[in-house]
Amino acid sequence: MDGQPTRDAVLRQQPPFLTKLKFAGSMYGLKSFLAPMHWLREWQESRNPPAGGPDLVKTYDCRPNLPIRVFLPPSNPPSHPLPTLFTIHGGGFCIGHQRDDDEWNRAFATRHACLVISLNYSKAPTHPFPTALHDLEVLLLASLSDPALPIDRTTPGRVAILGFSAGGNLALGLAQLETVRGHALAPAAAVSVYGCLDLSVPPAEKAVRRPWRRGQLALPRGAETDALAGLAEAFDWAYLPVGLDLRDPVVSPFFADKGRLPPFVGVVGAELDMLAHEGWGLARRLAGSGAPREGEGLVRGDERYGFEVGWEDKGRSGGVKWLLVPDVVHGFDNQHIRAVMGRDEETEEDAKRKTVEYVDEMARWLKEVVWRV
Repeated sequence: MDGQPTRDAVLRQQPPFLTKLKFAGSMYGLKSFLAPMHWLREWQESRNPPAGGPDLVKTYDCRPNLPIRVFLPPSNPPSHPLPTLFTIHGGGFCIGHQRDDDEWNRAFATRHACLVISLNYSKAPTHPFPTALHDLEVLLLASLSDPALPIDRTTPGRVAILGFSAGGNLALGLAQLETVRGHALAPAAAVSVYGCLDLSVPPAEKAVRRPWRRGQLALPRGAETDALAGLAEAFDWAYLPVGLDLRDPVVSPFFADKGRLPPFVGVVGAELDMLAHEGWGLARRLAGSGAPREGEGLVRGDERYGFEVGWEDKGRSGGVKWLLVPDVVHGFDNQHIRAVMGRDEETEEDAKRKTVEYVDEMARWLKEVVWRV
């Protein structure tokens, strides 16, 4: 394959005991800190539901503890079939909550007249790889076969999967599973939004590949370190079993062959994010430009901030869409993450505006190029 990166196995190594102890302490401590906050939010919202929540929260017998959240366009008749976007929340495979994306999901469903279904999954370290993928697999298949959901089942190719951060990894991994690829309503596109797509590269190496705005922009954009750097190693320890091949394409979609991915792949990067480089590298390779060479930075001519390439292969249309959102950090499009990272008014307004712009552009690509509605 043109531009196929090195596929020699890289096995997950056992960290030293004291390192494991540090990771366990930080991860379980973080989860214990967040759990009561999530419970309190759920209790408050059960008594006073916020505007913009899901139209339906539904469970299936295959995973009764993992509800899906369904968002409908406000003017859509109940039985009218709709193009459908499945979303997968982030959180380093360990934390996060699908509720965190309600505002994004509601805005997409309303603004772009689509059915949006938020999927759920079990979290590490209690449930390491591949549990999350298996959870998403059965929930996706159950949703696709649920006649109560107005998924467009008459026109193949009007389903897509999108994930944020760890969810971007899971979206591209899920799309490679045989039960998903072979389904009559197999997703025509998978989209990663600031996804961690290459788990074979240590976080410390990723951090040096991003551009920096130290002292040039207000925090968190002008920070001295990447916001993910302090947690990424602990997330990897929790999610990745010892002995796992970190270059398995389902583990690291950066290494996936074009033929195992959906016909269309979208990749959105945040410029001030240590994960942007691997997203750009995947998009470049799928577009036929080859994988990044050793030491090659993110900037490469006019393709830095975006490109869109299409092709026809044996009668099958396909393509790749790359967008790099300038001067934003990881999680810029999520109001809950923005609240945790600081509330500089200029940064907040910049993130909100760029969120609308990138979502509108990806929606245009999905509707006009992928779904052709």
